[in-house]
Amino acid sequence: MGGRVTRVFRNFNVENRASREISKEKPMAAPRHRTAQLDAMADSPEIKEEVLRKDDRFLTLLKDVYVESRDPPVRVKDGGGEHLPSKREEKRLTKLGHLEGLDVNKVPKGKISLVEALTLLNNHKLQPQIWTAEKIAAEYSLELKEVNSLLEFFIPFAVQEFPKETKKAITSHKPKKLT
Repeated sequence: MGGRVTRVFRNFNVENRASREISKEKPMAAPRHRTAQLDAMADSPEIKEEVLRKDDRFLTLLKDVYVESRDPPVRVKDGGGEHLPSKREEKRLTKLGHLEGLDVNKVPKGKISLVEALTLLNNHKLQPQIWTAEKIAAEYSLELKEVNSLLEFFIPFAVQEFPKETKKAITSHKPKKLT
């Protein structure tokens, strides 16, 4: 319903309004900037000839110009006793066994990779008498204090399966019916 009403007002006296707009005098274009006129003049042959012509006076002045460039002397900055370490970090090969493809091959001394950490934690959990903190520190080139902290605060997950009898006992229990 609303569309019909708006269409009537929109189409009212359309032809008269259109002819009035067409018969109006066209607006004047804005004046061009000076640079636009210069661009138009740049295409003229006189200006091109002037640009390409060599001036002997300028050439002689240009020959008199001599530029000599020197780099400033290189200064070594004094860091105030701070020196970069000249020794490269020692690296060791990882001890991964069958998980070799999962981890990096070389690790800096004093650090371990993620797979090695999980392996040593699991070994310590399964055989704590054999894999003591001292042996792990010697094996992986770690500090004893760090190994003790690692064994104290990180424990690998253990998967536990419940025996089948327990499952039957739970599923065989029938709830009481309320009457």
